[in-house]
Amino acid sequence: MYKGKRVSLVFPAYNEGKNIEAAIKDFQSIKFVDEIVVVDNNSRDKTPEIAKKAGTLVVLEKNQGYGFALRRGMKEATGDLIVLCEPDATFSAEDLPRFLSLTDKFDLVTGTRTNKRYIRSGANMGFFLRVGNISVAKFMQLLYGLNNVSDCGCTFRVFKKSLVEKIIPHLSVGGSHFLPETVVLSKLAGGKIIEIPVHYGPRIGESKITGSFRRSVKVGLNMLGTILKNKINPPKLM
Repeated sequence: MYKGKRVSLVFPAYNEGKNIEAAIKDFQSIKFVDEIVVVDNNSRDKTPEIAKKAGTLVVLEKNQGYGFALRRGMKEATGDLIVLCEPDATFSAEDLPRFLSLTDKFDLVTGTRTNKRYIRSGANMGFFLRVGNISVAKFMQLLYGLNNVSDCGCTFRVFKKSLVEKIIPHLSVGGSHFLPETVVLSKLAGGKIIEIPVHYGPRIGESKITGSFRRSVKVGLNMLGTILKNKINPPKLM
């Protein structure tokens, strides 16, 4: 619990058996976390069994896709503050207190993996991915009048439950380009948003989103399409 507010953590999980237990224990060690929701997205390994044994709430999301898994987790989470993260060792619980400390003034605190000081050796954030993330983020910043943003695809972020309740009915992306949609809808809903640097390390296992050049380009184009769609035909969220 953080300042009287319950904190829920959501992990989307597809074949994350190699690191899911370590990730859960990492965040369980942070006294602020009250609930961990693991969304099993049709894993073929022992991810759900390991997560249950580690003391988390495990729910099955049959619709395959990163966005579908995160949307399900956001619906299942019961906390006043909802944290999205990944259980693949790229992120660390050590950064969570910095996120939570900003929720007094902001409705959405997002991470950025593009700050060179925070990129750890071996992390999948080479020149192409870094420039691509920054470029799409700046496009989103320009279109929506956001404060300085430099990463369009960092999973690690914290929402106030009140903001989640506003945007959930309007979330439409089930794939890998889900994250920019949450930012633009949060802005359209009147949410106060801030971005902070987050430590980013090497992944355990293969990335399902940016594991190849072609896949990265496709995700980036889909992100741009989502950003434009909501600008041209914005939903009524206020």
